[in-house]
Amino acid sequence: MDNTAPIAATDYDTIVIGGGIAGVSIAYELAEQQSVAVVERESTLAYHTTGRSAATFLESYGNATVRMLTRASRDFFVAPPEFVDGPLVADLPLVIVAEKAEVQSLRSLHEAVNGGPVRSGTIELLDGEAAERLNPMLRPGYTELAMVDFGSLELDVHGLHQGFLRGLRRRGGDVLKSAGIVGARRERSVWVLSDAKGNELRTRNVVNAAGAWCDEVAEIFGAAPIGIRPLRRTAFMVAGPRELPVGFSGSRRTMTMSASEDFYFKPDGASFLCSPADETLQEPADAKPDDLEIARAIDRLNEASLLEIRSVATSWAGLRSFTADRTPVIGPDPTVDGFSWFAGQGGYGIQMAPALARAGAGLMVHGELPTDLTDMGLSTALLSAGRAALAA
Repeated sequence: MDNTAPIAATDYDTIVIGGGIAGVSIAYELAEQQSVAVVERESTLAYHTTGRSAATFLESYGNATVRMLTRASRDFFVAPPEFVDGPLVADLPLVIVAEKAEVQSLRSLHEAVNGGPVRSGTIELLDGEAAERLNPMLRPGYTELAMVDFGSLELDVHGLHQGFLRGLRRRGGDVLKSAGIVGARRERSVWVLSDAKGNELRTRNVVNAAGAWCDEVAEIFGAAPIGIRPLRRTAFMVAGPRELPVGFSGSRRTMTMSASEDFYFKPDGASFLCSPADETLQEPADAKPDDLEIARAIDRLNEASLLEIRSVATSWAGLRSFTADRTPVIGPDPTVDGFSWFAGQGGYGIQMAPALARAGAGLMVHGELPTDLTDMGLSTALLSAGRAALAA
């Protein structure tokens, strides 16, 4: 069922609030054993953050917990299940470039991502000249040191989202759009939810996968907020330079990021997708691009690269929702029965979606994580809504 019209009261085992990649992935996993509905307040699924992602898989990106979940998702992306239509990945090495003042921080990052149980074996340090050979779009002499992750991938976000949605429907799950939840009451062991159109839905469990709106949704159910911080990220498209550097080919593609994370760029057809990698706190809303951040990024990109940016073709923005420790909050709320969190994915939600959804389903159905994730070092305490780090 894919419904936007008023409906009679319907009973489910679990209702997932939010139709982005977080909502449809956890709903798919739960639907293996439960009756599930995804409830989305917009008329289109994945309208906000999911639909505005830079679409990359970077094992060197994020803290140790994020890297574990990302590494555990690789097999799904490389060899997706049959409900996914077509391949999800293409090779896209990540090059992190450091000026002289950034060299020590880059060496520290290399040491961090190459240590512990999540070591990938695809990450190397290169000098500036080698980095320029790998990406001839870098300005000669800019890079002192670079870290390259040859295992990074470009992801088909739409294909991933549609795949989980297709899998959910095959398992009998429902999708209700234009159905923003405005009220909830507890009747014995059942939640009765009401949306803005006056519909009522009954469910034993609720999963809060509402992205930047997670704390607002929690308030409806009487749960304490987890301190979600929606941070705006701007992106824009530019044309390539009039003359491509010697050695550059559209078939030889890399994503390039500064060690200070104040810009990144990658080829996109004949154009380039660029970003100031900004993180500006704002209230949950339809995010708009920041022209000042775009101007700052253009200055940095023209300093570090041969893009010769003179104008912007198009721009957009999305909200990346973080907790205080930049780690997702997954699993049952410690004080509100029948209410679980699937929140705080930050800028990593796409690349760790398969493993994170399995983790969430394990905690919500069985009260424990899948063994392959615990073998990597993941624990319930790292993801719990009651962890002390959220009060920081």
